[in-house]
Amino acid sequence: MTPHRNTGAGAEAELPEYAGHYRLESRLGSGGMGVVHLARSTSGMKLAVKVVHAEFARNPEFRGRFRQEVAAARKVSGAFTAPVVDADPDAGRPWMATLFIPGPTLSDEVKRNGSMAPDQLRRLMAGLAEALRDIHRVGVVHRDLKPSNVLLADDGPKVIDFGISRPKDSELRTETGKLIGTPPFMAPEQFRRPREVGPAADIFALGSVMVHAATGRGPFDSDSPYVVAYQVVHDEPDLTGVPESIASLVRRCLAKEPEDRPTPDELMRELRSVAASYDTQAFIPAQRSGGGPAPKPRAAQPEPSGRRRLGKKVATGAGALGLIVAAALVSVHLAGGDDPAPARPQPSTKAAVFSSWKAEPVPGGAGMPQCSYRSGTLWCAQPGAVFALSPADGRPLWRHSIAAGPISGPPVLSGPVVQLCTNGSSLLTGFDLRSGNEAGKRPLPHGTTVRYAGDTTLLIRADGTITGVDSRSGHTKWTRRLPGYGTPSVASFAGDPLAYATSTSEEGTRTHVTAVDPDTGAVRWEASLHGALKPVGSRGGSLAFLSFDKASGATNAVLRYAPASKTSRWVALPVPRFSSQATAHGDMVYLLSAGGSLEAFDLAAGKRLWQVETSVSRGSAPVGDGEHVYFTAADGRLLAFGAHDGRLTGQTRPRLGDRPDEVTADIPAPLLADGHVYAAAPDGTVFAMTTRDPSRW
Repeated sequence: MTPHRNTGAGAEAELPEYAGHYRLESRLGSGGMGVVHLARSTSGMKLAVKVVHAEFARNPEFRGRFRQEVAAARKVSGAFTAPVVDADPDAGRPWMATLFIPGPTLSDEVKRNGSMAPDQLRRLMAGLAEALRDIHRVGVVHRDLKPSNVLLADDGPKVIDFGISRPKDSELRTETGKLIGTPPFMAPEQFRRPREVGPAADIFALGSVMVHAATGRGPFDSDSPYVVAYQVVHDEPDLTGVPESIASLVRRCLAKEPEDRPTPDELMRELRSVAASYDTQAFIPAQRSGGGPAPKPRAAQPEPSGRRRLGKKVATGAGALGLIVAAALVSVHLAGGDDPAPARPQPSTKAAVFSSWKAEPVPGGAGMPQCSYRSGTLWCAQPGAVFALSPADGRPLWRHSIAAGPISGPPVLSGPVVQLCTNGSSLLTGFDLRSGNEAGKRPLPHGTTVRYAGDTTLLIRADGTITGVDSRSGHTKWTRRLPGYGTPSVASFAGDPLAYATSTSEEGTRTHVTAVDPDTGAVRWEASLHGALKPVGSRGGSLAFLSFDKASGATNAVLRYAPASKTSRWVALPVPRFSSQATAHGDMVYLLSAGGSLEAFDLAAGKRLWQVETSVSRGSAPVGDGEHVYFTAADGRLLAFGAHDGRLTGQTRPRLGDRPDEVTADIPAPLLADGHVYAAAPDGTVFAMTTRDPSRW
């Protein structure tokens, strides 16, 4: 879907400017219910935000339907749908934000390029069957599957727009006498018995969509919706032009009686057996590894199973230069942010036996806690509360109430003060290290971000000026502007004495990298590198980057740049990945992308080591310790994969809490320390597991 400017007559063309805290950049399209806008999250992730038309926002029944749409979309967020990031069905203009997926709709593709080739049709049918299987598994019926609700992304079709979907046990009723759906893609029972519509209606729609993709028309074709409705109920479908390889399957999908249609699982089996020469595995996801030799079997590691359901840009504004701020690198990484990677864990030197633990939600807190680890304590916060926990047993050390508004990253320890940025990065509050009592507040000027490198706090202003401040005394060490393109992003990495400022040209063809001594502000080296790049780690003076397309945000390669030799080593991704998050550990870069693709790249060998389809629609940045790779799923599961072969080695149970329909916009990464992994969940709990044997989780 191509963005275009908000132009045109009427108030809808220009307003609103915001949905929640997301600024609406351009209009992607519009429909009967609302307008879909392109927007960005605070971490830079591209979103598609659907805003309800003003006249419908005043209709209680419509609000109920939109609330149901949000709940359905959240339930089915997976590899073949657009994951929900945020929503507010109770706003003055209700809205829902999903991950932006570049690509045309099936309707636009057929209009532009004509009917699809047989191999494309098989892939499309398998992808849609997989999507419907995921949708139906959570008890939702889409009820409006049609070409304009299918996005053709690089990694397969995505089903969107759950505006008239319904849980199978829903009590919400449509108004008497109104048919809801699109007649050419509706099943007979939607006309005859609309209140008895079940999953089989989506299978009928799939058959109609496939005829459209193969011929440019539907199986029941007329300019009159009334004639189409009669044909759907009484006539046989016209499959002229549908390739023989899928015609029999399509005909079964279009059976008049629901019980005569295949299930999504039956469709998948049929498609696998159509012909051995068809590359069905290219579009029927399964956990698989690639990009290297087959790994040797490892003891006590379960085989990865096909489609098994598995389980922050630390942005603090800057106050006056005399403000004491944190000197520690916070080991939390936001989706799509420019923050440092989580700190590498150190081998445990503790002799005490560690038991897994779970800290119950603190009173007054809401949502998923964000935590950092420093000086033998877990410092955590969530809207409504900031608190400290013992990492040994999860025992609460103190708790302090704060405003219920959003927080910007986890609390950060600096000397005797724990600091937390709240109110959308506009307020910095300090808390006493031992008691948790409030130690002071300071308003923060707009547009300033804060990064930490050693004992220096780096204040990056909107005009591109960087100031180095001594974290303990608050004295200014240096101030300068760095070369490059506009306001830089700054990152630092554990064990590396330098800070790295990067800025990308407007067209996304070059990235200027400057290595800065944070103590003096001296430039140690600089380079102009090809492409739009984001640093994710360092090792031995070399930097690891993600390369991405600036227009779409899709990651297309990982690379290592060695400043000593001024050489780069690139490893291209087989397909572009969206909303990718990555960290580096040694020579390895671990990448988790939207839809659940987890990949490991060996930069020393210059190749992808393995890739696994985890089936997790959204997750945190992955972190590694050399033996395992860990990340947190949106449902609160902590998952562990073998660092050498990508095999699933363990996962904890989901922890969604009493509001399973709510989605966390940014999922904090796990923290690794002393042989333990610490994670948070949407139910408000913080928990710890040993890294020794995840299979025992």
